[in-house]
Amino acid sequence: MAYRVEIDQDECMSSGRCVADYPAAFAFDDDELATVLPTSGNLTDQQLLRAARNCPSRAIQVFDDNGNLLE
Repeated sequence: MAYRVEIDQDECMSSGRCVADYPAAFAFDDDELATVLPTSGNLTDQQLLRAARNCPSRAIQVFDDNGNLLE
């Protein structure tokens, strides 16, 4: 199953855990908020879930194929 990831920028506190752990999938924008890179699809579903679980502000949201929020 291919999960989809988004970042709620209203919740992002710029801790940088996602950027540090998965620099191929996440980066900081000009406002120092995390953004999802087009290459995030290269992460496994488990890696996406781990990134969401490790986000201290819970800004990373992972969705399944049906659009259901998993994390």
